[in-house]
Amino acid sequence: MLSPFHRRVRSPAWTTLTLAIGLPLWSLAGQADPAPPEADYPPLGTQVMVPDLVLTPTAAPGEDALEAFEGRRGGPSVDTPTRPTAPAVAVGPVEPIAPPPVTRLSLMLDWYPSPRHAALFVARERKLFAERGLDVELRTPADPDVPTKLLAASRIDLALTRQPLLHLRVDQGEPLVRVATLVGLPLASLVVDDDIGLDDLAGRRIGHVDLDAEAVLLAGLLHHQALDRDALDSPDLHFRLEQAMREGRVDGVIGAVRYLLPRALADDGISTRTYTTEAMGVPRYDGLILVANRDHLTTQREAIARLVEALEDATAWIVEHPEASWELLVQAEPTLDTPTNRAAWPDAMTRLSLAPAALHAQRYADFERFLVDRHLVKAPTPVERLAIDPNR
Repeated sequence: MLSPFHRRVRSPAWTTLTLAIGLPLWSLAGQADPAPPEADYPPLGTQVMVPDLVLTPTAAPGEDALEAFEGRRGGPSVDTPTRPTAPAVAVGPVEPIAPPPVTRLSLMLDWYPSPRHAALFVARERKLFAERGLDVELRTPADPDVPTKLLAASRIDLALTRQPLLHLRVDQGEPLVRVATLVGLPLASLVVDDDIGLDDLAGRRIGHVDLDAEAVLLAGLLHHQALDRDALDSPDLHFRLEQAMREGRVDGVIGAVRYLLPRALADDGISTRTYTTEAMGVPRYDGLILVANRDHLTTQREAIARLVEALEDATAWIVEHPEASWELLVQAEPTLDTPTNRAAWPDAMTRLSLAPAALHAQRYADFERFLVDRHLVKAPTPVERLAIDPNR
């Protein structure tokens, strides 16, 4: 009797199969075949050619195909270099999954840690950088004039500074460009003794904090008050402004953070007056910005965009959780936990930019025009050379 899966060997590569599955006994006895099946299916008993995936060896005359395997090691599964068995299964330990690549960026603050740097510290502590494949190193400069110089020299990847200083540095030929805004309002101000007014500056000693405070803010103040440069003395305090005011070495300071210095001096019993830069005729500008080296922007732009996205998420969390964010800040940077900073935290928090990547192009154009009109820069610089939105 024929086997239901009768098989005749035709060649080592092809085998003829007789489809006889389920045939009734009267068909095998030579009876007439039943009616042909419906279309799309071959009639039962049709001989078809299929590849022999097990690569059957040639049978000797009179030898059944299955008998040809007898005596061979492994039977039909024998594997040879020219006729491998399919499929093959690899057996061994699973290879560990490689971690995603991490992009490292070095970022230098404009000076020692302050509440205005909150978005950076919160993004780091909440792993918002790490979630985006970033390893961001936050550095504190030994000198406040150093960050933009190191950035221009390709010694760091990013730096914090102020919009006025950016305009000056670019006018000097440095390849700097704004990529984000952390504080969208001016922070600087003129802080003077309580008995001094704007009309009483002639002959006074007004110290300045940094280059842009002297070259831009002081120049704007003198122009606004119609005073010559030699009408007052302005020593470089090198950020030791609080000490200079306490010791009475100066009558005032230009460039001081408007919500920090007056509070700190008040704690020491020193009464002061604060004049904003807007009151001195200086156009509104971004108080704290993140700048990159334009020469490396092509290769760093995508990573910078991820960093700025993390800052936006951090700022949103700060605004919604002001108390928790302050506790996170002082835990991450214990030096921030001072009475002055704690009292100033609500003011500092409200000045943080909710959309760091967004560029106020008109603001940069207006400030550049102000510098040109005051002859504070050699030539006008287009906005696209000064600032960009990293997402565009």
